[in-house]
Formats: sequence, structure tokens, C-alpha cells
Amino acid sequence: MPRVLSVSVGRPQDKEWAGIGRTSIDKRNLDAPVVVHELGIEGDQVSDTEHHGGPHQAVYAYAREDLDFWEAELGQTIRNGQFGENLTTEGLDLTHMEVGTRLQVGGPDGPLLEVAHVRTPCNDFKGWMGESGYDPKAWVKRFTAEARPGPYLRVLRPGTLAPGDPVEVVHRPGHGVTVRDMFVALNTDRARLPELAAVEVLPPKVREKVQQFVRDAGVGYQPATE
Repeated sequence: MPRVLSVSVGRPQDKEWAGIGRTSIDKRNLDAPVVVHELGIEGDQVSDTEHHGGPHQAVYAYAREDLDFWEAELGQTIRNGQFGENLTTEGLDLTHMEVGTRLQVGGPDGPLLEVAHVRTPCNDFKGWMGESGYDPKAWVKRFTAEARPGPYLRVLRPGTLAPGDPVEVVHRPGHGVTVRDMFVALNTDRARLPELAAVEVLPPKVREKVQQFVRDAGVGYQPATE
């Protein structure tokens, strides 16, 4: 069964290479149950609140399978949490998961999470990889080209989770727009932005980008029905 391999949290640290002078990308693994609320995992603090955090970016997840891919690419071991993820999962294809997919973690009393947004790599990510001993050359470009961003999850129902908890997919929206599709539309092929209109649960800022592109391009737009 798919499961949570690790749960990680970070606190602001001063870094010269960070865009605002501090970052919380250095996540450290927890070994005990922790509460997840609507703004994220207890003990995890956001540094750059302009670009991170909030209900649509409450929890960041990355698949162990994708970390293994990058291990092969970089020729170095990558620990769980190294990419700044809160949840490192096993047995879930997060890249090809539809936006709006709901995940039940740890049984019926655990948190209910929903795929909401995608990570956009930045220079802080590059700086962190360099500080951690990896080759940071063109890191943002390389990460973007692979389109394995990892999703941000919103918390539909708070609860407690822990490393080793099972993860069950309890809802698939059926529109076909995946995490990878959203990432490509937002970062490398804006002509695909209208595809995102099929997603009912788009974060407001993403829906605004879709609508603005449609207005500017004069292309057809069919909003998702509630």
C-alpha cells in the first residue's frame, strides 16, 4: 500500500543565497506523530510568505521514486526531505496524479489532503542544493525540464499523521489535468493554460492566470462547473 515514508518540517534560517535572506527549505525528519492543520504541519514555518504557504500550499509532497530518479541523475544519495518536502511518499505517482485528487492519510481519523498546486523551482532551491553538496549548475533549468515538481496539498480535514502511515486515494476528479500538466502550463508552455480551466479546485491566483491568458490571447475559455 502507498505510504508516507517521512514527515519533515523546517524553520527559518538566515542564508546569504536566499532571496529574502532567510529560508525554511532545510526540512528535518520527525519520528513521532504530528498534527496537520489547514495551514500545514505543526512546527513547519514558512519564511517567504509571498510565494509559499497558505491553504493552497499547506503541505508539500515529493515521491521517493522521483528522488531516486534524481539520485541516478546526480550520482549521489538524496535523503528524504532534501527537496524541502514535508511528506516523502512511496507508491504514489504524484507527477501524473490529477489536480483535485484526494488522499486519506493514516485511516479515517487521519488528515484528508487534496492535490492543489505545484512547486515552481527557484534560486533558493539552487542555493540549497549547492550548500548540501550537490552540483547546482543550471539546477532550476534541469528541474524544470524534467517536470517532476511534486504537488502542494491543501488540508480538507485536519488530523494527525506519522511516518509509515498508509495513504489511500479516495477521490479522483476525472478531468485528466495532472500535476505535470499544471506545472508545464504555468512554467514552460503557457499556451496550455486554458486546459487548467477544467479543474474546479484551482487556487484563485492560478485561475486568474488562466483567465488573463484567455483575455490576452482571445482564445476560448470554458470554466469548470461547480
